[in-house]
Amino acid sequence: MNIIVCIKQVPNTTDVKIDPVTNTLIREGVESVINPFDAYAIEEGVRLKERFGGKVTVITMGPPQAENALKEAIALGCDEAILVSDRKFAGSDTWATSYTLSCAIKKVGPFDIILCGKQASDGDTAQVGPGISTHLDIPQVTYVKKIEEISSNKVKVERMTEEGYDVVETPIPCLFTVVKEINTPRLPSLKGMMRAKSAKIAKWTAEDIAADPKNIGLDGSPTRVVKIFTPPPRKGGEILKGDTSDIAKELVELLKDIVI
Repeated sequence: MNIIVCIKQVPNTTDVKIDPVTNTLIREGVESVINPFDAYAIEEGVRLKERFGGKVTVITMGPPQAENALKEAIALGCDEAILVSDRKFAGSDTWATSYTLSCAIKKVGPFDIILCGKQASDGDTAQVGPGISTHLDIPQVTYVKKIEEISSNKVKVERMTEEGYDVVETPIPCLFTVVKEINTPRLPSLKGMMRAKSAKIAKWTAEDIAADPKNIGLDGSPTRVVKIFTPPPRKGGEILKGDTSDIAKELVELLKDIVI
């Protein structure tokens, strides 16, 4: 079984910086970690390999420093790692990012299952995974909490909902976005860390993956961030004192002012 895991390296939540000119996240030189939800995708990919054999290829799009995230994924049990990195990708929104990753996946070759975390902690859009499946024209199931059965041509999974879960069956190849309920990520083993230390990370540019220049970076991004600002601090609330009936009347008058 050929499994592909798409991950993202994100800034630590305490160290997020915005470029005032482009209104995009500054990633180079910023301390970063593997997106927390992607850790569950890595773990599930390794578990599937342990159950059914095959290999796990991990892919990320990002600056050169994202190689650290790929090495960490190898330490956790992934077999091969690919860094898709090019200045031309700068400013990509979720649509351009999913297109770029889909081009890299096509270059990797035949696959059975693609795994992604349900969303990234820096953008919280949950759009890249579904976008990849759209570009590849394959079925997708989001918010997967359990992979139940896998046969030669189909997979049965549990998809988490607000009321419980749905049981969904889909043909292979397919893409899943996973939630944290799916597993508990392991810690890297000593053997895994040694292998990661000497692992060779493939580095692909826009030309290497045959990406259309019109579909990548800012030019390929239909989303535009016009302005980024910090909301003003909330004002403290007002405590009403006195008799209950008087408080009720005063509250009604205050609500009238808000509505008006």
